[in-house]
Amino acid sequence: MTFETYQELIDQINYHMDLYYNQDKTEISDYEYDRLMQQLKAAEAEHPDWVRPDSPSQKIGGTTKREAGVKVEHNVPMLSIEDVFDFQSVIDWVKKVQEMHPDAIFSVEQKIDGLSMTLRYRKGRLELAETRGDGHIGEDVTQNARAIPQVPDKLPITDPYLELRGEVYMTRDRFEAYNARQEKDEKPLAANPRNLAAGTLRQLDPGITAKRGLALFIFNVQDGEPHFMRSQLDNLDRLSAMGLPVTYHKRADNAKEVIAAIEEIGKMRDQLGYDIDGAVVKIDQIAYRKDFPAGAKYSAGHIAYKYPPEERVVEMDQILVDVGRTGKLTFTGQFHDVKTGGPARLCGTSVSRATLHNQDYIRQMKIGIGGHYKLFKSGEIIPKLNGCVKEPKAVFKAPQFCPVCGEELEQEEGTADIRCVNPSCPAQISRTIAYFAGRSCMDIAGLGQTLVDALCQEKITGSETFYLTSYVDIYRLREHRDSLISRGILGKEKNTDKILAAIEDSKSQSPTRLLAGLGIRNVGLSTAAALMAVYPDLMDLMHAGFEDLQGIPDIGEKTAADIVHFFAHEDKRRMMADFRDLGLTMRMPEEEKTEALAGLTIVVTGKLPGLERSEAKALIEKNGGKCTGSVSGKTDYLLAGEAAGSKLDKAKSLGIPVIDEEGLKALIEGKFKRE
Repeated sequence: MTFETYQELIDQINYHMDLYYNQDKTEISDYEYDRLMQQLKAAEAEHPDWVRPDSPSQKIGGTTKREAGVKVEHNVPMLSIEDVFDFQSVIDWVKKVQEMHPDAIFSVEQKIDGLSMTLRYRKGRLELAETRGDGHIGEDVTQNARAIPQVPDKLPITDPYLELRGEVYMTRDRFEAYNARQEKDEKPLAANPRNLAAGTLRQLDPGITAKRGLALFIFNVQDGEPHFMRSQLDNLDRLSAMGLPVTYHKRADNAKEVIAAIEEIGKMRDQLGYDIDGAVVKIDQIAYRKDFPAGAKYSAGHIAYKYPPEERVVEMDQILVDVGRTGKLTFTGQFHDVKTGGPARLCGTSVSRATLHNQDYIRQMKIGIGGHYKLFKSGEIIPKLNGCVKEPKAVFKAPQFCPVCGEELEQEEGTADIRCVNPSCPAQISRTIAYFAGRSCMDIAGLGQTLVDALCQEKITGSETFYLTSYVDIYRLREHRDSLISRGILGKEKNTDKILAAIEDSKSQSPTRLLAGLGIRNVGLSTAAALMAVYPDLMDLMHAGFEDLQGIPDIGEKTAADIVHFFAHEDKRRMMADFRDLGLTMRMPEEEKTEALAGLTIVVTGKLPGLERSEAKALIEKNGGKCTGSVSGKTDYLLAGEAAGSKLDKAKSLGIPVIDEEGLKALIEGKFKRE
């Protein structure tokens, strides 16, 4: 591994750590994440001089969330458990322990896939519940913990102090019921039970926590009187006798019994009402654990065997073809579990479909009706096919004509993408209009996809024309106010007027947003801002030539060609003239550039409350500053929003000042001294 590859690996792992610990999201499976960590550890063992301060090997978990509770310092650090992936590693560890302590025995326990929480009891009464946070400082979630049925306010003990650690989780039934309600209300679905449990525990309203139905397993005594600090197995039995739910566990006297217990737990996964992702092996004699440290990040005297990702074999029943906003065809496979005949059960959810990406992927995977395929969940969230088990009679071939409008399809040069290039294709119209009206573009409150679909499908009263056939039609809806109210398409009079007012207000949006909303391929907000910096009037940009566009920073050959192609159509030119005549803002306001940030290099990261990243970059550059993408010793400030991730860690390690959006404005206005 090269040093450059090592650095990329750190950034990759830090990104996934931020998603998991701070945003309650995942993009890769625990198994894939653990493998990345193994690569990192191997590289650092071989090159100790490479180790960076922001390396995941140097920290425990996530940062604490300000909005979810008060920060609390842990009495006992909530450390991670070192992972292993093969039985030989388990056997070697057990033998190592018994070579030093021949009488050592082990507790093999389910590793619940949830959110760790510590419970502090004084004289048997619950004093504090706290989340893991970064392992040293967590969040006070006491009120939410009291809403979990398995968390008692009082224990039948008189001990001065007892600290327990458990795993908060959500059952699969509760998770599916939640998503069913969300789907019915047309609200976003939760990705998996672990993420939903984490988000629920961090709710500001304990009533929401109680309603969603979290559960708890206790798996450790962290601190207490001497009689609680002797045996893990005795502790679990003692806590169970008190009425506390403890994690499933098995005693093992040697390596053979440890492996047998791991295998037994693994066979339970399908039958459990909750998710587990491994088995934890602990030295039963707590006093022995200190002799087997695993580094500052990991608990001593523990290892976790991680099970490989769950897989099922499915049979392909149908392949659905859809046309997206940009005309790109998408392919979705529908299938059933070969073993059960119903949907495949993976990671706590029922799965009956998965994206098939493009024709190249379909051909490589030999996907066709009747074929059998391995199915797993990437990140334990996204269903993916993982190899052909039984080939179909015929591999699926994409249609030659658009399944919606019937026009001939085209394959984009140099890619596997197949597109419908008919601008009047009904499948594209509603999606493009909704995108145009969306938050990242014209930001018309209330005009979402559902209403756009209705307006695209309903004809104007007394006319053969639909209410919406183009972006321009949005700004002509006011002409049909009475018709809209009488038919209730936008709701009653009050709601209709509210949406029409929002449409009117959007006319003053920046031309940058208008340009980004047009749906030109490869032109989002950032590219739109770069274009408007050179062509402040959209009517001038419309006539820009290919070579002129290529001369603009960050505008490549492909993007320039897409822009020229878009405005070459007469209907697009007419649309721009209509926008101008209807009163939309077509020209950037004249703004004086300043030197307030002259000589400063600023990096922007995370989600800012009031600015898009492209807007923050433009503001910095307008005031004489330089905006770069990576933190280094040459960086003067880090402008950080929510979920700042590894860039924030690196800035702190280098002693670089961190500012928020208000801090940037204060810096521009000269309200505080430049560092």
